[in-house]
Amino acid sequence: MTNQPSSSCDVVVVGAGMIGAACALYAVRAGLDVVVVDRGPVAGGTTGAGEGNLLVSDKEPGPELELALLSCRLWREITEARPPDEDRPPDRDFGRAIEYEPKGGLVVASTPEALTALTALAAGQRAAGVDTVPVTPDQLCELEPYLAPGLAGGVLYPQDAQVMPTLAAAHLLRASGARVETGRTVTGVLRGADGAVRGVRTERGDLLAPAVVNAAGTWGAEVAALAGVSLPVLPRRGFVLVTEPLPRRVRHKVYSADYVADVASDSAALQTSPVVEGTAAGPVLIGASRERVGFDRSFSLPVVRALAAGATRLFPFLEQVRAMRAYSGFRPYLPDHLPAIGPDPRVPGLFHACGHEGAGIGLATGTGLLIAQTLTGKAPDLDLAPFRPDRFAEEAAP
Repeated sequence: MTNQPSSSCDVVVVGAGMIGAACALYAVRAGLDVVVVDRGPVAGGTTGAGEGNLLVSDKEPGPELELALLSCRLWREITEARPPDEDRPPDRDFGRAIEYEPKGGLVVASTPEALTALTALAAGQRAAGVDTVPVTPDQLCELEPYLAPGLAGGVLYPQDAQVMPTLAAAHLLRASGARVETGRTVTGVLRGADGAVRGVRTERGDLLAPAVVNAAGTWGAEVAALAGVSLPVLPRRGFVLVTEPLPRRVRHKVYSADYVADVASDSAALQTSPVVEGTAAGPVLIGASRERVGFDRSFSLPVVRALAAGATRLFPFLEQVRAMRAYSGFRPYLPDHLPAIGPDPRVPGLFHACGHEGAGIGLATGTGLLIAQTLTGKAPDLDLAPFRPDRFAEEAAP
């Protein structure tokens, strides 16, 4: 029990990362009083260890691509708006504040066979509403002059974009107007005699609310367990290599066609596929690796070497560029590669918004809108059945 005083609101969002920030933004816009609570700082988990990708290019046709397209539209709406902010100069718009770059993605194939598979994927994506542009080998050089020669071709995705994730999370939280309580650990989910949510317990007192949103990322399973339900969120470790600041030589997010297969893989073993992109600040970001090693934060020299080798195969000039640092993070992974979004029918008042793996930055806005719609009893813009939080319990039932 706690001797600290209680406070109340309409919704408690657990997690101050990108997903939690978006949930807070749209819930407040829907007229709800929101408190965001996190045991660490804003963007202290997966968000702070990400590259800030807003992608449709790496999604196969299906529910996740539908969510990505919705989110893509919402990101554009957010970055084109100018929320009032007396502390920011009038010529600095919101998009610039979060380093939003609608630079597009370029997926390249090294062999004719890989190009055939990529072209087939792009055709399905195009039918689902994605803008795709076939790119010949000669056009590759026009789009990315520093690319390695001899590639078979590629596909350009104009809708792909990038933000600086920690800035984006912080600015969305600020724009939301929600109360943010960092350094405050949720130790329990309060429930009434009828089993419905009544709020959360923390070491600094109870926060009473009829709704709790689990946006805890890789710790989503832990928060779900506090409410007495199972949600099989697992961490998938990934490294990012950061170069010294450079003049802009990589114009798009550029990655190998193998990346899409690695994203969808169920393997726990190490997988790397080259992903290279410039940033507004100058450094080039190099990924991507994926492996299931629990919460092991150990530095892995073989992984970093594999990332560097893959990047230099795509962009040979990087062989002469210094790497300034490498960092790792944990992507919240669910077994079927779809996030859990929406109300949990097992616990009235409990909502989940986690398990987005490496796509959480891009999918955050759509997730936040869908959560706000369900919180206020509105029909969601997308069918939430594929994202049902209890779908794994149903699979495990005899």
